[in-house]
Amino acid sequence: MTPAVPSFELLPGAEGSPVILHVPHSAREIPPEVRAGIVLDDSALERELDHIVDAHTAELAQEAVGAAEITPWRFVNRLSRLVVDPERFPDEREEMLAVGMGAVYTRTTHKAPLRPADADPEPLVERYFRPYAKAMTDAVADRLTVTGRAVIIDVHSYPTAPLPYELHGVGPRPPVCLGTDSFHTPPELLAAAREAFAPCGETGLDSPFSGTYVPLEFYGTDPRVAALMIEIRRDTYMAEPGGPAGPGLTRLARALAALVDAASR
Repeated sequence: MTPAVPSFELLPGAEGSPVILHVPHSAREIPPEVRAGIVLDDSALERELDHIVDAHTAELAQEAVGAAEITPWRFVNRLSRLVVDPERFPDEREEMLAVGMGAVYTRTTHKAPLRPADADPEPLVERYFRPYAKAMTDAVADRLTVTGRAVIIDVHSYPTAPLPYELHGVGPRPPVCLGTDSFHTPPELLAAAREAFAPCGETGLDSPFSGTYVPLEFYGTDPRVAALMIEIRRDTYMAEPGGPAGPGLTRLARALAALVDAASR
C-alpha cells in the first residue's frame, strides 16, 4: 500500500549552498498499514502525537528559507517518527532502545505500550528507514561534490517540562539548546549559532538533548561534514502540547536564517 504522502522530500536550495536543513520529526502522518500495528486507540494516538511531534518545525524551516540570503537545501520527513525515527540506529548501539525508542518505537513518551512486544521492526526499517538514510547520505554526498563541504542543521523542538521517556531530562531546559558532536561541530559553527539565536533568549549546550545527525557513511570520518542540532523549547513559539504556533515562530525563523547565511559563507 502506498503512503498518503511521500516518506521524505529533498527540497533544492542554491546550487552553491553547502547547508541542509534537516527536519526529521515535524509530521503527524502515519500510513494506514503502519497504524494497524499500533495498539493505541485514536484519541490516545492523537495525544501521543501532540507530545512526540516537533510541531511546526517544518514551517519554521520554510520561513527560514524565505528569509535567508542564500537558499539552503531542506530534507524533510513527511511521516511521523512513530513510523520510524530516522535519527536512531537500527541496531543495539542505540541507547534509546532502553526506553522502547529505537528506530521503531515500541513505547510511548509516557512508557506505555505502543506496539505489541513481539512486533518485528524489520519490515518498517526496510521500507522506511533505509531509503531515508540512503537519500540523506546521497544529499550530503552531493553537497560535498558540488561545494566541497556540507553543513547539516538539524531542526527540532522539545517540551517545556520533561517527558517520562527522556533519559537526560534533569538538566537545564533553555529556550534554545544547541546539540553538538566533538568531531562534526566546529567551534565557528557553534559560535555562529549562539550569535544568531541570541535575540531568542538564552542558548544552552547539549541539555536536555545532545549530539547531531550525520549519515553513518560520514560519521566520525569525514571532517568536511559539519553538523549542529537546534532544539527549541516549545513554549517559545507554540501552545503546548500540540497547539498552534505563535509569533515566536517568525523570530526563530529569522535567527535560523541568520545561522544558515553564516554557515553558507
